[in-house]
Order: sequence, then structure tokens, then C-alpha cells
Amino acid sequence: MNNQFIVTNLPVAYLLVAFFALAIGSLLNVIIYRLPLMLRASFSKDCRSFLQLPAEPDNVINLFFPRSFCPNCRMIIPAKYNIPLLSYCWLRGRCKNCHQPISARYPLVEILSCLLALLSVWHFGFSLNLIFVLLFVWIIIALFFIDLEQQLLPDSLTLSLLWLGLIANTQSLFTSLPNAVLSAVFAYLTLWLFIKLFYLLTARIGMGNGDFKLFAALGAWFGWEQLPLILLFASFVGAITGIFYLRLQKKTKDTPIPFGPFLCLAGLLSLFWGKTILHWYLSYWF
Repeated sequence: MNNQFIVTNLPVAYLLVAFFALAIGSLLNVIIYRLPLMLRASFSKDCRSFLQLPAEPDNVINLFFPRSFCPNCRMIIPAKYNIPLLSYCWLRGRCKNCHQPISARYPLVEILSCLLALLSVWHFGFSLNLIFVLLFVWIIIALFFIDLEQQLLPDSLTLSLLWLGLIANTQSLFTSLPNAVLSAVFAYLTLWLFIKLFYLLTARIGMGNGDFKLFAALGAWFGWEQLPLILLFASFVGAITGIFYLRLQKKTKDTPIPFGPFLCLAGLLSLFWGKTILHWYLSYWF
């Protein structure tokens, strides 16, 4: 798109990005809800096949079929009730058919998708970087909510994020390609070794493999320089949030708390302000 045209029509450009991001937010809600169901169905099918058990009835569900439906009553949602944000407000947060509450996650994901897209445009401008940044942001949103709700980080998303980071850095958009590759390996091995040692000392599993892959993906995007910032921020915010959650919900210290959402937040921090924070820190000390 011609840069001069964008400059002279900047409000229109931002408006188009906002509408497009809202539509993507609606798609992310589909992914957040359906992808874990698809993975569980595939896992169950493999287990039953291995154990030579009769196959379960085939209730086909994927990202495209069936059409959007209410999770409570399973009724198909008409298109007029499936407009991002507007439909939620129009229906007052309840299903038109069964009148059960619609999860607040649906409008929240759409709002986040829109706001972070607008922030990305403002921060990076209309450039090649923006394409990769938007993909990063939207995958991170999906990973955040899937792990928060299901304690699951699907390989299809974490590995896609890793490959996108490596592809982006073939053009050195965020760091050099050698740095991206070595940082991804270093990030994965660091968490893997730490958790293996933790298991040997406590006989407890402290973190899932999805966290290793997500951390590796962030290394592929931003390089080793930002890995300490990402891990420190995620660990600190995760620890504080976990303490408050356990006390408010009166849970025991053995209650599992997903680490992926905090890595996602740290990844967003690194995307927009990581270099600024590192520059401030290094200039303060040196």
C-alpha cells in the first residue's frame, strides 16, 4: 500500500485495522474454545485405538465445522448474533436461545485483539514488521487464554510462533538469524534442565513441555538478550499472582497454576518495550 496514501488517510487506516482485528478476535475465540476439544478428541481416539477399544461416536468438530454454536444449549448462532462486540452488547451477555450467560472472555478477546493491533500499528507503523507483529500478538492471545482455561499450550501454536520468529529474523527484523536460532535452543534447554533438576530434588513436575516451547519461541523472536527480562518478569508476576490467587480462593500450595499466561505477558512486554527497558537498565549501571 502506498505510504503517502496511508499518511493522508491515517484515521481510515486505523479504523480498517480496528475492524479487521475485531474479526480476528472473533476467530481467536473459536480457536480458544475448539482447539483443546480437537486435541482431546484426537488423543482419545489414539488411546482407544491403542487399547483396542470400540471407537466413540464421531462428533466432528474443527475450526470450520460446525458453525458457531452456544456451548450450553449447542444451538447454532445466527450471523446477526455473531457480530464482534455488538452482538454481546445486543444480547446483554446471554444466549438468545437458552438465556445462559455468555463468557466475558468472548468480548475481552475481541477488545484485546483490537487494542493490541492498534498499539502495534502505532508502535511499528505500516511496515513489514507489522505483519509479523500482528501474527505474534494474535497467537499470544490464543495461547494466553487456552493455557489459562485448560492448562494447555498446543504445539500447533507454540511451534508456529517459533517458526514465525525464525522467518521474521531471516530479515533481521527483531534480531539476527544466528542469534534467533541459538537463543531458541538456549531458552528451551534452560527451562528443561531447570525443571529436570526440580523434579530430581522434589519428585514433582513443576512445568509442562509447552512452557519450554513457548520460551524457545520467544527466544527465536527477540534473541538471548531479552530472555532474562522475559523469565524474570514472568516469574515475578506469576509468583505474586499465584500467592493472591491461592489466598483469595483458599487453595493449597499444591494447586497447579499455569505459567504460560505469564510468559505471554512477558512476550508482549518484550515486543513493545523490551529494548527500551534493556537500554535503560544498561545505561543505569554502565
